[in-house]
Amino acid sequence: MKKFTVALLVALFSTAIAAAEDWGKTGHRVVGEIAGHYLSKKAKKEIRNLLDGHSLAFVSNYADDIKSDRQFDAFGPWHYVNFPFGEKYETHPKSEEGDIIKGIDKCIAILENTSSSKEERVFYLKMLIHFLGDLHQPLHIGLEEDKGGNDFQVRWFNDGTNLHTVWDSKMLDFYDMSYSEVALNATVLSKEQVEAIEKGTVVDWMYESRELCENIYANTEIGQKLSYKYMYKYMDTLRFQLQKGGIRLAKILNEIFS
Repeated sequence: MKKFTVALLVALFSTAIAAAEDWGKTGHRVVGEIAGHYLSKKAKKEIRNLLDGHSLAFVSNYADDIKSDRQFDAFGPWHYVNFPFGEKYETHPKSEEGDIIKGIDKCIAILENTSSSKEERVFYLKMLIHFLGDLHQPLHIGLEEDKGGNDFQVRWFNDGTNLHTVWDSKMLDFYDMSYSEVALNATVLSKEQVEAIEKGTVVDWMYESRELCENIYANTEIGQKLSYKYMYKYMDTLRFQLQKGGIRLAKILNEIFS
């Protein structure tokens, strides 16, 4: 426990920030901001106490920030899962280092365990907030051979980049809205629509992202120049992925802190 606390404090006060590799900072904050609107009163109170009054959006990039500290290298594989198109997660060989499904399950287990210390609960709460965002970034449910699209080279307008980065940040940054503006302008949903989004398991939600990932690969070519037409095709989808991530994060947190 002492080692865990020391490592946690090192990460909290570290000024070195690792490069974002999922949704970018704006996207994760959108997920956190939207989730905040769906929290129960009890969940809000419990989370406020754990986060010292900070919002979900405020801590949503913590799991990326700690990548700069080698003490937390073991958590790197928890940001994604890769397996071939046409295969199933359940039957494909699993990484011994874990993956996003195992990571989310671990976070939930720690938060539900009444024996967990406050330091542990704070740490895994921050990780869970981030991983639910990652789960809805389709390239995080991608292919091992191109590192989830990181080796899939394309052009964004006139600049060279990769497919993963386009979905992480290029499209959302080009949208040029703050995280609070994106969250505020999320699609208005009925109670029935929200309930439909909440249905299913973490694995079910993973497969939704996987289906979108396959669609992206089917409609993107290596070296392709992506610009306004690509934005027109996928921007609403991207925004809805963030919205679903927020709604589902709130569902899990409400269940944990009920």
